[in-house]
Amino acid sequence: MRSIDSVPTLRNGTPGEASLNADRLRDVAGLVDEGIRGGVFPGAVSLIARGGIMGWLRAQGYAQVVPSRRPMDPETIFDLASLTKVVATLPVVISLWEKDALGLDSPVRSVLPEFSGGDRDLVTFRHLLAHTSGLPPWRALYLHARTREGVLKAICETPLAAPPGRTVEYSDLGILLVGFAIERMTGRMIDRLVKEIVVEPLRLTHTMFNPPRDLWTRCAATEPGHGYEHEKVGNDGRAFRWREDVLCGEVHDGNAHYALGGVAPHAGLFSTAREVAAVAFQWLRPGVLVSPRAVQEAITDQRNGAGGYPRGLGWVLHHEGTFFDALGPRAFGHTGFTGTSVAVDPDEDLIVVLLTNRVHLGGSNIKIQEFRPRFHEAVWRALL
Repeated sequence: MRSIDSVPTLRNGTPGEASLNADRLRDVAGLVDEGIRGGVFPGAVSLIARGGIMGWLRAQGYAQVVPSRRPMDPETIFDLASLTKVVATLPVVISLWEKDALGLDSPVRSVLPEFSGGDRDLVTFRHLLAHTSGLPPWRALYLHARTREGVLKAICETPLAAPPGRTVEYSDLGILLVGFAIERMTGRMIDRLVKEIVVEPLRLTHTMFNPPRDLWTRCAATEPGHGYEHEKVGNDGRAFRWREDVLCGEVHDGNAHYALGGVAPHAGLFSTAREVAAVAFQWLRPGVLVSPRAVQEAITDQRNGAGGYPRGLGWVLHHEGTFFDALGPRAFGHTGFTGTSVAVDPDEDLIVVLLTNRVHLGGSNIKIQEFRPRFHEAVWRALL
């Protein structure tokens, strides 16, 4: 691994220097404007980097519209939601794996013995990272626990929805287990590890959990109140004290906020488009954050016969119907519930970041699911 003095960094450049067609980039901007007008999201920051050159960084629309309008800025800080899994947690896992401190094929119970009994005994860290553990996607853990120990206990008591290795089932609970295992192994909280392994080596300045209040006015607002999860929980949450104000600078995810104090391995990281791209670039220029061996392992299909769409370690791999379907066959990426995404195409030396505040219009607003593929198709057409 190279020293942090030689960390690969993106440089600013023109569209032409980044092998991007300036005329076609106007179509990208026009599509984002269309999304704003169509109620997909109030605003967005988009970034395209190619060949190590950031040839496009554009802020459009509004970072907040309720109770008043605040324009989007290229350096707006976003609640990344599930991008936390690949921007923060995955590099920490890779670091431990490369030091032989964590075995991907080791049973989870070897670190967390309380996660045992029945098929749980068969679940490995590879299963968790590839979302083939059999754990269900989500549970309102904060209704049962308000401490890290309590959340871990609640997950360990959650029945598996399928046998390990049977099928791909995207699961926040699985990544939470990964985080608890890391904290158990190292004796350190995940935010401290992310700062040491990701933030400091890459010299990031606006990537963090729990942004201080003086940065909240630079954050994109998310949901007004917490109506989406309240509705999802239903009668079980009648007596729960839900947040009612517009969320801005506080993590949107309920398990991260209510139960884990904003610091969680599955959600909770805040960052900018520029700094998300800086992390993604390390997967194209391995050596500091991840090694070439780690990149190969992480972007190899980990299903091993399991049903469902192809998954690497953490990453979603290219397949028909994914949000970056327009990119090349070796592309990989991830999304976040708040309206965020990153996609990386090794063959084109390409990074595409789209950060939006789509949940500011309500958590049930899912128009972005149709928008993202169109956006990446427009980006693909802009490549020279």
